[in-house]
Amino acid sequence: MAESATRWVYKFGDGVADGAAEMRELLGGKGANLAEMCNLGLPVPPGFTITTEVCTAFYENDRQYPAELKGQVDEALAHVGELVGIRFGDKENPLLVSVRSGGRASMPGMMDTVLNLGLNDETVEGLAVKSGDERFAYDSYRRFIQMYSDVVLGLDHFEFEDILENFKEDNDYQNDTDLSAGDWREVIVRYKQCVEEGLDNPFPQDVEEQLWGAISAVFGSWHNQRAITYRRLHDIPDDWGTAVNVQAMVFGNMGEGSATGVAFTRNPSTGAKELYGEFLVNAQGEDVVAGIRTPQNITERAREEAGSDKPSLERLMPEVFIQLRAIYEKLEGHYRDMQDVEFTIQEGKLWMLQTRSGKRTAKAALKIATDMADEELIDRREAVVRIDPASLDQLLHPTLDPDAEREVLGTGLPASPGAACGEIVFDPDEAETLKAKGHSVVLVRVETSPEDIHGMHAAEGILTTRGGMTSHAAVVARGMGRPCVSGAGGIRIDYAQETLFAAGDELKKGDLITIDGSTGQVMKGRVATIQPELSGDFGKLMVWADAERKLGVRANADTPADARTAREFGAEGIGLCRTEHMFFEQDRILAVREMILADNEDGRRAALAKILPMQRQDFTELFEIMQGLPVTIRLLDPPLHEFLPHSDDEIAQVAEAVGTDVAHLRRRVAELHEFNPMLGHRGCRLAITYPEICEMQARAIFEASLEAAKSTGVPVMPEVMVPLIATRAEFDIIKQRIDHVAREVEQETGQKLEYLTGTMIELPRAVLRADEIAETAEFFSFGTNDLTQTAFGISRDDSAKFLAEYTQKGILPQDPFVSIDIDGVGELVRIGVERGQETRPDIKLGICGEHGGDPASVAFCHEVGLDYVSCSPFRVPIARLAAARAAIAQTHSES
Repeated sequence: MAESATRWVYKFGDGVADGAAEMRELLGGKGANLAEMCNLGLPVPPGFTITTEVCTAFYENDRQYPAELKGQVDEALAHVGELVGIRFGDKENPLLVSVRSGGRASMPGMMDTVLNLGLNDETVEGLAVKSGDERFAYDSYRRFIQMYSDVVLGLDHFEFEDILENFKEDNDYQNDTDLSAGDWREVIVRYKQCVEEGLDNPFPQDVEEQLWGAISAVFGSWHNQRAITYRRLHDIPDDWGTAVNVQAMVFGNMGEGSATGVAFTRNPSTGAKELYGEFLVNAQGEDVVAGIRTPQNITERAREEAGSDKPSLERLMPEVFIQLRAIYEKLEGHYRDMQDVEFTIQEGKLWMLQTRSGKRTAKAALKIATDMADEELIDRREAVVRIDPASLDQLLHPTLDPDAEREVLGTGLPASPGAACGEIVFDPDEAETLKAKGHSVVLVRVETSPEDIHGMHAAEGILTTRGGMTSHAAVVARGMGRPCVSGAGGIRIDYAQETLFAAGDELKKGDLITIDGSTGQVMKGRVATIQPELSGDFGKLMVWADAERKLGVRANADTPADARTAREFGAEGIGLCRTEHMFFEQDRILAVREMILADNEDGRRAALAKILPMQRQDFTELFEIMQGLPVTIRLLDPPLHEFLPHSDDEIAQVAEAVGTDVAHLRRRVAELHEFNPMLGHRGCRLAITYPEICEMQARAIFEASLEAAKSTGVPVMPEVMVPLIATRAEFDIIKQRIDHVAREVEQETGQKLEYLTGTMIELPRAVLRADEIAETAEFFSFGTNDLTQTAFGISRDDSAKFLAEYTQKGILPQDPFVSIDIDGVGELVRIGVERGQETRPDIKLGICGEHGGDPASVAFCHEVGLDYVSCSPFRVPIARLAAARAAIAQTHSES
């Protein structure tokens, strides 16, 4: 389309809008929803949206705008003025506007906003006369100077806060509302001096210059560091861009009959169906989220629960409250989702400034989705699709033991549920650094800002001494699944001394604290936790998910404890039992070392005879726990040197324990040393060289399967898996050994064994020869950890040093060890599936790498037709839900 035909600006106001909800790609979420609210007949201040296409053009053309944009903006701005009966830049009756970002995906607090734009030394006087409230006018002007100087001119907002705090201190004022019109005039003089000293230029008085400065700042903020970080954390593409919304200002700071607030149609922490939010009288929107003043509760019930002595909106402005509640019900019914709504009350009149799907905790998301399905607002499939599988992680971790002793330092607001314990850290950069070194930290701040997002992500939990339930800290923490306590006013923080003062205690950086985001308690030291119980809404949704999915979900489990956890989380079997983990147990490591140090086969078999009953007992327990469900046991995989000591002290201790001399042990360690053990003497190569190891393990598996079948009364059919196969010849040699042991056990016991023998496909050569291997292998399990290593030629253990840079530079979309590389490794899996099925159409196919618990990888496994995925026990619910969503998505694409 030629540039001259392009429409860059969409208007809304007075019940009519050029846009609609479904245009969020073009108008961004905020612009699309403002248009939709306007079309619904709700009271929305008029305005216009500059599209996301302008953002794209802005960056493609060296930050230059399309030629016709200015004319379209001028026309839209004049239209807004006509609707409200005032004009932009008019000295006597000025139109003021807000300039806000609005991307397709909600990014709360990540990009820039400017309010009260259009004020200067002349228009502020006109506003004072027109409103009849001089204090309100100058309060609005000082807010504009502070916000514009920060967002557009690049001055640090702390400089302005310091000016204001010093002025309040000099005049013995406690709150901003204590300042008179004359006081605000003096503060404005100081603010303007600050700008001129910092920039060598006065604060801009031209309202057109102000407007385009703000528009450019919002587009520019798409690439600020906090927005980039947020997009990376939430998988939001960089090329989506943002829209800009310019809207007539309405004022919550015009006296005691005015207010501003943020509310959710349901509780974003618990999901309860109740109006949940906060407001401030005689304030503007940023005051609520900034945490500078303590907000008041919307409902009387919430006020009573909070023990607040400040009146609720329901009590203070009952007619407005009734209107607000009706609007919320209308919005939730229209969007069929919980809404996060911003509103302003100007001299008793309610205005709606924004609606969007509200951020919520995983617990709340589950309840809201299941409740809405029960209420028939949505169907069960949509309820399943609405839950992000990765978010279930929030529910699968410990909470505080209610019976544990705790030394409470203070109490704040329960802003984001869950328990977190860690070292106190006051600086977000340091939080990130310590996290990278393996430390668990709790980020402690007076209040958080969008610049802190990297530290919040690194922290186990967040504690702030200011801010409410809708503060930046609370909203971002809930979205990340981090426990958060906000507004803990009884705690004092001294950044300079890196000290927290509470309840007569002084805690320094590095001291341990525990926070409970469900109760708001802050505790000294570490407090005991308990494992989560998954039932109720979680159980209901999982039943709905299981009814949809086609993909089986198993667990990687090496111990009875792992197996029990896996069963509790709904695993349908064990997809990978790594037998080497059993070898490291204290009661058997000596026998393993004896076997490795033996000089001949007889010596190795003697040592293996000691290990056999231990392995048999291990497998028996697993089979009994799994009650006839499939159990895939991988034969020994790692190189033998991993079981031997390496330090001088350890070598001396082991030599004495196994009855050999130190020199012999050193010699054997040296013999087993490998320069690249990942590609060395491991996996099936061990079974080729030392078949007696494979035979012992096969015997332990088969004898255990018979014992478990006898004790449980349920038949057991183990799956014996040979690792690291590259050729069919390797597999056939080992399978012959396994089959020979099976016949021996059958003869000894007089019982028939049912079992499968298959292989891990984790080398590119095995993929390419999968048709040959499938002639004798009865199942394939794709070991995508090693397949990724061998496909990329990258060591997983060393890749962290450079993979982050690869993803930042766009070389790779994500870490291929976290989410499967669909184009490369995924193509190998696809080839392996196709060639294996050509030879053996009924071959059982699974995946057992870490990717088995990654939602995107699970979706890929569904697409290529695997039978199951296997993942760590705590990720089983995530895989179940991801598999269901993949099946539903396929159904939708086919219909």
